[in-house]
Amino acid sequence: MIRKFSSKMPYKTKILILGGGFAGSNVLREIQNKFGNNAEITLISQNNFFLFTPMLPEISSGMLHPSDISTPIRTFCKTANFCHARILSIDLEHKEVSVIRIFDQKETTFEYDYLILAMGSKDNFFGNINIEEFAFTIKTLEDAIAIRNHIISVLECADQERDKILQEQLLRFVVIGGGFAGIEIATEMNHFLHDAVKNFYKNIDLKNIHVIIVSARNGILPEVGDDLGEFALQYVRKSGIEVITNTKAVDAGEDHVLLSDNTIIPCATFVWAGGVIVDPLISSLKCEHGGSGRVVVDQYLRLKEYPNIFALGDCAHLVDPRNGTVYPTTAQIAIRQAKIVSENLAAEIRGQEDSMKMFDYKNKGVMATIGKCTGVALINGRKVHGFQAWLLWRLFYWSHLPTSEKKVKVAFDWLLHSIFRADIMTVGFIKKKTLTRLETPMYSILERSQEESSENLSYL
Repeated sequence: MIRKFSSKMPYKTKILILGGGFAGSNVLREIQNKFGNNAEITLISQNNFFLFTPMLPEISSGMLHPSDISTPIRTFCKTANFCHARILSIDLEHKEVSVIRIFDQKETTFEYDYLILAMGSKDNFFGNINIEEFAFTIKTLEDAIAIRNHIISVLECADQERDKILQEQLLRFVVIGGGFAGIEIATEMNHFLHDAVKNFYKNIDLKNIHVIIVSARNGILPEVGDDLGEFALQYVRKSGIEVITNTKAVDAGEDHVLLSDNTIIPCATFVWAGGVIVDPLISSLKCEHGGSGRVVVDQYLRLKEYPNIFALGDCAHLVDPRNGTVYPTTAQIAIRQAKIVSENLAAEIRGQEDSMKMFDYKNKGVMATIGKCTGVALINGRKVHGFQAWLLWRLFYWSHLPTSEKKVKVAFDWLLHSIFRADIMTVGFIKKKTLTRLETPMYSILERSQEESSENLSYL
């Protein structure tokens, strides 16, 4: 039975935040600092923790523990309420949000005066049912743990397998996507696989490990520019990873991936990092949407049709007036939008609309790790690569961990990982596989990749 959320206390302005990621959790903290107990603030999320997603690949390799990058949302709730529930519907006309509680599946309806949309995004499989069914993804904590367990299970199986063709198939790991997520998970997997095999699996030849990246573009990491992207491509190939460009994954099975050039790659591991899409609840709202389904907001991050509703992060479609492109869905932009939303919301409630601030942000840079102690970074137009870029990546994201406790734990685990061997213990659910012995010839560019990567990479 559906019940109405109500309070017997004197009326307070009701502020509802949907989502507990970078956008939602930062809005929560900013708003609490401005309103304290003078507003009824509620955050709704189906996860009861904030996940520091830039470090997810390091969970898949065991470098970090899952608790290192996850913080209970209630840690941030000084005066606010938290609701652990899945959002069912958003009624913009009646100012109501219906949710279903995670534990007992009871439905509840929340009323609001002001609504903040910060629900994040989901993996985009472009309607391909087989890819969605058979691929691993790297968007949640469960995804990273599942990949880690699976990789270790594959190594255990390959160590026992005496059929050479089947062992090669087991040791082939395919990652679809040449952006940040795809490159970082592929390079982290490659490093972990070589460390684990070298230390523990005597029946596996290191030369039989093949990590393959499939990129739809003519290179990788387009966000860092052509020069750094080329450096990253050559470095990744030099590390032994095969990179197939200008190609898409069009189908998949339990034991193979089919590419757009009709290449079949027999494999036991297939990771999808081919893009994200806005949450269907957001794209179905009765308001103006951008091409990606995100809701169109004005420069104050309000919905044009509903000035009492703010949107930010992956939910917001806002054009950067400098270059005419839509602001990307990155953590650093979500954090800065959270500050603007909180200030504009406070101005709106206090009747000081003239003091509202427009969101105007110039991206200061982008960074990515591309291997052991190596990265690429574009900081205020300056190109940085190698160890310096990798160190910048670590320092920047470490400094943005939400609590001192997490900073200590991450730093300690990084130190331990640099001293001790890889941990190959599986914990939790292991996805079972049924493999067919595929002897289909597979096109390979590995030899060409190795020749190219042997060239001098210091041209930057």
